[in-house]
Amino acid sequence: MSKQKLPKLGFLYLDYVLRFFDQSNFKGWPDPIESVIYHWKNDKNRFIKEMKKKKIDILIGNIPATAYDTFVQIAKELPHVRFVPSIQTQFPNKSKENVTLFCKKYNLSTPKTKIFYNKKKGYEYLKKKAKYPQVIKRSYGPSNYGGYYVHKVNNYKEAQELIEKRKYNPIYTQNAISMKNSGDLRIMLIGHKPICAFWRYSAKGEWITNTSQGGSMSYENVPMSALELAVETSKAAKAEFWACDIVIDKKTEKPYILECATAFAAFPYIRDWICQYLMWDFSKGVFPKPHVPLYSWEELGKIDSNLLRTMRYIGFSRYKPSCDGTYFIKDINDTFDMEIAEQSQEYDMPKLVEPKDLPIEDELLKEHDNQEVCVMKKINLNEATLTDIMTLHGMEEDLAIEICEYAKCNILTDTSDLLDIESIDEHMILIWDESLDDMRYNINKVDSESLKSIKGIGVKLAKLILDKKQELGRFKSIDELRAIEGIGKNKICEMKSRFKIGE
Repeated sequence: MSKQKLPKLGFLYLDYVLRFFDQSNFKGWPDPIESVIYHWKNDKNRFIKEMKKKKIDILIGNIPATAYDTFVQIAKELPHVRFVPSIQTQFPNKSKENVTLFCKKYNLSTPKTKIFYNKKKGYEYLKKKAKYPQVIKRSYGPSNYGGYYVHKVNNYKEAQELIEKRKYNPIYTQNAISMKNSGDLRIMLIGHKPICAFWRYSAKGEWITNTSQGGSMSYENVPMSALELAVETSKAAKAEFWACDIVIDKKTEKPYILECATAFAAFPYIRDWICQYLMWDFSKGVFPKPHVPLYSWEELGKIDSNLLRTMRYIGFSRYKPSCDGTYFIKDINDTFDMEIAEQSQEYDMPKLVEPKDLPIEDELLKEHDNQEVCVMKKINLNEATLTDIMTLHGMEEDLAIEICEYAKCNILTDTSDLLDIESIDEHMILIWDESLDDMRYNINKVDSESLKSIKGIGVKLAKLILDKKQELGRFKSIDELRAIEGIGKNKICEMKSRFKIGE
């Protein structure tokens, strides 16, 4: 590699927020990459000082909705630091209202959407003018709860009751689109090129097309019109990486943007592709541009999902013609190509005049915490649905699916069992601990098959435990396992974290 001077990179991390990128995603980057953590609550000045001390040129990481305004201020005090994604690109991440304003500014097709800060005017619209069904969403603050803040109402009475119960401000309501194939599309882009796309279908009895609600996916037959709209939206945002949720009207075949953002769930290999693209960008071409063929997702989608989630560094070689004539054949894979995203400017954001009574960061965080207390039950991961797992703080869709798949093959008795999953670390488990139920297994209901699925219990120990249970009739204390040869002080502590006494 050339000896040219490379920019100093830094990862932006935030307490209580899952990490999207880490060192392994930047495979081959020769220089050390710094880490900077934002600790919330009046941490701006300390954070800025640390950035300057570490002389970071490019800061990489998504900003949560509740910290967006703070980082707008931070970016102004660090004018020589490039934020990736840019602050402007993350404008739609902050709220669904911002998504609407962004799409309106750049004339991108969306369902008819109305936003009311005046409740009286909102109710008047919903009563006299709205076409039902309407989709009502919470606009501000954290929203990644498996569709918990997205609702369909069929008449004015349902709309009013929902808004009063949820206390949504502003009122954000849009026409429901009659969906082609009864599903919507998630399209991910890197350098304005679609690199993964799939249909999402609702589960039986549900209407939300979200895999966290138990729905299904299909990588087949993604229409070109949706890809073209996603590319147009990505270019308008000047986004290095981007995702769109798009619905196709089954009557008109017209695509509409439902959501768009830089923050989205992605398989590990997609995170690697993003970082390969960023290295190409940051190094001004010294690192090669990644090659990802269009519609490659159709073939990757045929791979078993359990295997696909563990695969890393998937690569593709470029097609080389075997004879001169093939140079003249137009390949559909040339329809789009990766390109360097333009640098965003402040004027790229739509103008937004927010009412003075909108919640500030601390209030949003408090509201977020209170909301979790109200709606989140203690979760036993052995019994949890995808929707349950999505309620865990900072959970992403692909990780929730991975946890579900892991729990199908293993009985989880302690939160530390989750460390077997590559993308989970101790900090994340600490955050989730208070939301997770006691998952220890009732030793008096244990059988051979379940014992073998518990971490640390092999075939031999399983037989000894069952033999002891048969001898005693039932266990009255976990300490009774001490009588088994080979179970000492350390092992009995482990057993107490895996078993409990029950009837």
